[in-house]
Order: sequence, then C-alpha cells, then structure tokens
Amino acid sequence: MGWQRTALALGLLGLAAQAACSTRPAEERAERDQEVGHAEARGLRVDVDDGLAVILGIGEEAGEGTLSLWNSAPVQRFTLNRSESAPTSWRVTFSNVMRESQLKVVEGEATLTQLPGTHATQQVYQLTLTTPEVRFELMAPEARQRGPFSFALLSDVQEAIDRVQDIFGRINQEPVSFMLGAGDLTNQGSDEQLSRYKRELQKLEVPYYTTLGNHELGQSPTLWHDYFGRASFHFDFRGAAFSLIDSGSATVDPLVYDQLGGWLSEHTSDVHIVAMHIPPLDPTGVRNGAFSSRNEAAKLLGRLARGHVDLTLYGHIHSYYDFENGGIPAYISGGGGAIPERFDQIGRHFLVIDVDPDSGIRKVRTVRVD
Repeated sequence: MGWQRTALALGLLGLAAQAACSTRPAEERAERDQEVGHAEARGLRVDVDDGLAVILGIGEEAGEGTLSLWNSAPVQRFTLNRSESAPTSWRVTFSNVMRESQLKVVEGEATLTQLPGTHATQQVYQLTLTTPEVRFELMAPEARQRGPFSFALLSDVQEAIDRVQDIFGRINQEPVSFMLGAGDLTNQGSDEQLSRYKRELQKLEVPYYTTLGNHELGQSPTLWHDYFGRASFHFDFRGAAFSLIDSGSATVDPLVYDQLGGWLSEHTSDVHIVAMHIPPLDPTGVRNGAFSSRNEAAKLLGRLARGHVDLTLYGHIHSYYDFENGGIPAYISGGGGAIPERFDQIGRHFLVIDVDPDSGIRKVRTVRVD
C-alpha cells in the first residue's frame, strides 16, 4: 500500500504541476486591457478607438459635464453618446498629448473652444454637443505626415523617482516627438507611486507612451490600467508602426499574441518597432532576466522575425545592451535610475532613436545623464 500512496502522491503532484504550467499569469491584465477606453456615467457614453486612452473620470459640476482622459498614442479617435438627461456642455481634459494637437469633429455636430492647459502635454476643451452622438479626432498635424522623426526610450526608474526630473529635463532638450517606455516606472506600482509619477511627468514636454514592468504588479495586477491604460497596445506614427507588449510576468498572454499577430500582418512592409519590459532572452545568459520559458521566447522571436520587425526595445536589466535576437536589432535600456548592474559604469541614461519610414532605423544613440 505504501507504493500506491507514493504513486498517488506523485500523480497528484504531476497534475498540480500541469495546472501550474497551464496558468496564465497575465490573463487578468490582458482582459482588463479590453475594458480600457470604454465608460459610461452622467448620461454620457465614451468609446475610444482601440482603447488608446484611459478614461480617468466622468463627472458633473454646476450643471456642466466633466471628462478626463489620458492618451496612449499620438492620434485619438473617440465617440461621445449623450442621453437626453445628460448635460450638453462638457469640459474635456486630455493629458499626455502631443504638441500642436488639434481636436476636430468627424461626425455629428458640436462646437468646441480650446481653454488653457496647465502644462505642455495637457489640452482642455469646452464642448457643446448638439447631436446625441458625436465623433472626434485629436491629433498633431505631423502624426499623419510620412517622414523621418525621432523618439526617446526610458525605462526602470523605480526607487529613483526623486531624481527623475533631470532626466526629463535632458529629454526636453532633444528633438524627439515622444518618449516610449518599457516599464518599471515605479518601485511597487501603488496608487501613491503611480500618481506621483504622473505628477512628475507634467515637467516632460512630450508625451510618454509606455507599457508596464514587473514592479508595477506589486500592489494590484490591474491598478496600472486606471492610471496609464492598456499594457499592450499599438499605434502608427509618420509611416512607422509601434507595438507595446505586456511581458511583465516573463510571458505574453495568448490574448496578446492574438493581437500581436494582427499588428504584425498589417505592417510587414512598414518600419515596425516592438517594445516590452522583460526581454525574451537575456543577452548574456547568466541572469534571471528573461522569459521563464525558452520555448516561448523562441516562439515570440520567430513571430517577430517572420513579421519583419525592424527593432526590439526592452527594459528590466538595469544597464545598456546592444545585440540581436532572432536576427532583429535589439536594445536593452534600463537606465532610469533603478539600482544599476555592478561595475558596468553606464549610469542613468535614455536612448534616442532616429526613424525613417522609407529606409528604416537610421540611428540609435545613448544619452547619458550622470
């Protein structure tokens, strides 16, 4: 009977191991992504195309509606549906907006007046909704003009948030259209830390489009979405494609793989940049700084290679690496101030990437802050 009990115990352990292997640690976040950009309150329904803005709040003050959004991309298209009981006048605040962005009515009827914002990446509008349904577009003129541009990459600030302003100040000196982020903005992803990071971003003069990192998962798997929106999303800019992927759990959820497949198939002939926090493979292979499964890493890199991705960008490792994965140029830049790798002498830094939609990635340079 002893061997039978042992066999039974081993069998149960095997089933438990299989169950553990079949779990999806990023499933809740992938599902929460789909909810971002859709909300209804005070008789107003808001729907943002592709979830490329998080709705921070819908309210009412002195008979006037208030709506606040945080943008995740250079171009926003959204629809407002107003019930008969809802106010016709709305004050709408957009944060994380590109310079020179303009709001226009695409369908329906509304009047709009731009009001002063409090910082460079905020725009405020007074809207009067004449028809029950109105469709809008917010974008900077340059966003749809095919041509060369530059953007920055910053990741892994974590506990160094008290010193992040000099990095932002240095980025403000660069001729970049926006900054991309590969996660670990905060140390634990708490309400206080996410809110603090947003306040610090008010000094940055360009928008910051970012995915999350493993440090954003410390308090809640979905608190991130309330502040910064989707963890996996895609946008186009000046003829180039950008896909940001949630790899904060050292894996990519099947729902995100499905999305990525569509993004890759749509842009096989375009310059395509993919960014995520944890790299599929560690460039040196001596740390626990990659996907938990080498099989999955090979699967993802194979998809990116077959999709003709031009550049992959990562964070997580607090240093700088220039290498290739799956034949694709790759950069790790974890120089936002988190505890650095010993002896690497890289210090705090960010990347500036020059892109030409007709010829590809022209240049990647490291800008040291320390």
